[in-house]
Formats: sequence, C-alpha cells, structure tokens
Amino acid sequence: MKRFKAFDPPEYVDWTLHPSALREFRGRLAARAVAREVAAIPAPLLLRFYDGLVRTRLYDITLKRWVKQGVISKAWLGTGEEAVTVGNCAPLEPGDAVGPMIRNAGAAFLRGMPLDECFRIYLGSPDSIARGHDLHLGDFERRVFPPISMVGAFVPVLAGVAFAMKRAGERRVAMTWVGDGSSRTGEFHEGMSLAATLGVPLIVVLQDNGVALGTPAEVHLKAPLENMAAAYGVLGSACDGNNVIDTYLVTRRAVRECRAGKGPAIIVAKTFRMGGHATHDEAEARHLFPKAVFERWGRRDPIGVYEEWLVAGDRDLDAWVAEDGTIREAAAAPARKAGATRAASAARTAGAARKPASGRARAERNRAALARIEARAAADTEAAAAEALQSKRTPFSDADAIEGVYEIPENL
Repeated sequence: MKRFKAFDPPEYVDWTLHPSALREFRGRLAARAVAREVAAIPAPLLLRFYDGLVRTRLYDITLKRWVKQGVISKAWLGTGEEAVTVGNCAPLEPGDAVGPMIRNAGAAFLRGMPLDECFRIYLGSPDSIARGHDLHLGDFERRVFPPISMVGAFVPVLAGVAFAMKRAGERRVAMTWVGDGSSRTGEFHEGMSLAATLGVPLIVVLQDNGVALGTPAEVHLKAPLENMAAAYGVLGSACDGNNVIDTYLVTRRAVRECRAGKGPAIIVAKTFRMGGHATHDEAEARHLFPKAVFERWGRRDPIGVYEEWLVAGDRDLDAWVAEDGTIREAAAAPARKAGATRAASAARTAGAARKPASGRARAERNRAALARIEARAAADTEAAAAEALQSKRTPFSDADAIEGVYEIPENL
C-alpha cells in the first residue's frame, strides 16, 4: 500500500515486512480447525477485506490532510485499528445494526453509507444527512447509529436496539464498540447487565488499544479484560485486532450464536492506537509509551501484514480482480488462444479457471491485483472528498441553521 510521509505515523512511512509479524499473523491462523475455516473463505471475501482496510485508512488520511490544510480543526482517527472495524463488520447482514465509536468511522461506509456523505457530515455541510448539526456519522435507515462521545453510553442504547429486534422476532444482531477505558463506566455495566438479563442479540466489541484517552491500561485495569464476559454470564471470545481474518472468524462465530438466540457476547480485540486521542494531541500521546512499543505495533500494521500474507499465499487472486479494480464474484476465465479447438474451448468453459501459477509468478500477479484494488479505492476516496468539499460552499438556510439548535422540531 502507498505510504504518506506527511500523514502516516512514522513507523508506517518506510514500512517493510518484518518476518516476525508475518509469522505471528500466520501463527494465529495455524490451528487445524481455524486453518480449515481460513481455507474455506472465498477469494472475493478475502479481497473485500483488503479493499475495506485500504478505504478505511484512506478515509483517515483524507481527514488528516484536511486538518493540516485547515479545512477542519481536528479528527479522530483509527489508524492502526482498521482490522477491528473491517473484521467485525464483515459477517453482518442487511438489517443488522451498528453503533460505532468515532475510531470505527469506517463502519459507516462499510455498512452502506456513501463515502461522500461521510465526508460531508465531518465538514458540517448543510446538505449532509446531519444538516451540519453534528460530525458524528450515522444513518438510521441503514441502521448505522451515530457515535456518542461518552463511549460506554452506547451499550444500553444498542441493548435497547437488540431488544427491539428480539421482540419483533427478527434474526438480527446489534453491534457496538467500546474502549478499554469506557469498559470501566457505569453505563457500560448497566447496559451489559440489562443485555445479559434480557438475553438480547448484542455484540459488544471491547477494542483494547492499551490506553484510555491519556491513561495507559495498566493504570486503570487490574484484571484481564477477557474475564469480563464471565462476570455478566455472556459469551466471551478474544481476537488479534491487527489480524483481520482472526477478527472476522471470531466475530462470525459470535454473530451466529447471537442469531441463534444465545447472546449477548463480548469480543476482546487487542490492538493499538498509532496516533493520539485525536490529531491535536499526537505528540503528547507518544510520550505515554516507550518508542519500542510504537515500533512493535508499527511492524504489525494490519494492512501491510495482511497484504504480504495475500501476496505470499497459495491463491491466484489476479483472476478475481478486474482491470478497473472491481472485485469479481466469479473468477474470470482466461482469454482464448487463437486457433484453439472447440474441445479445448469447451474444457476451458467447463472448468477452466486460470492455470495455477507457482512461486514468484503468482506473487507478482497477486501484488498487481491488490494494486488495482488500491488504485480504485484511492480514486473513489479522492472523488468523494472532492464532492464533499464542493458541498461545503452550500449556504445554510435559516431553517437549517436554527432547527434543533434554538427550536425543537414539531415532529419530535
């Protein structure tokens, strides 16, 4: 993936694969039962993971560029934590609900919100779905609930959403994210207690990035977060939050259990925040941990390691990616050779996927396929950002400026 010297964390700028990071990634998926699950993941889904990771990173890069250009004053980024959001959202279906934290903003467009709409909300444009009143991303029609700044407060809210689903007889799930710090709040406890008592299909992802605003986890945590599920009598699991496949598989199991009426569930995803709480305190945030900690997590960049895993894998991904970077649902058959016999043509049509490549040739094709996906994601992001910036010039009407600020709408 392209790196951005002006916007990426220092550890990502000249990123190269460290052998230990790939060994760790593979090791998490090495158990026999897990390996079978990995082998069964369709190639298009693996590629959509990559597409989601890249788009989530590019979204943050755009926001950070706008901060440096003075377009916006600050942004809350999820750099380094993309695999949590992408892996958690992947098993969800239409009709499921999400309540992301600001650091999981990618969940909004992963769940169907147009990217330009997400940018317009951040810009406070009057033609955004929030009509310029709030920068929290959400769309109730898509069941994307806008983040609440008091993070733990979303647990009782989404517990209520999940309860409504259960009462309606829907086989749906609701998902929200909390940090290690917000898991200490009263609202989190009350929400989890209620969800457990009602047996609702709620998945709470405890995104343990090692710091609560500016307080390292070891200061405010005296027991492993993995013990928390037992305290509420709910399903509990843990995943490597920098490994998108591990995160996906663990989340998929939790989703299945919740759909079957066995929820709620808590997933502990261990990851790391590669910046500050927001763009305004990055320098201060780096004083919280030794340089070696950032270096270690920098080697484990969730996009870089996953990209190298895909490139080195035994799947030929090139056939699944069109020239324009679109991910195909069926592999493209190879082009016919001049003079091919009818029988040979029929054989190619019947089973005829691309002949498996080996070693270096396959790796080169895989890298080229991923480059096409990235190029499309970059073009889409730039186009969405440009469109959103145009809307920033749209003037506010009197109603847009006042309604909900000084006056309460009559239909509320």
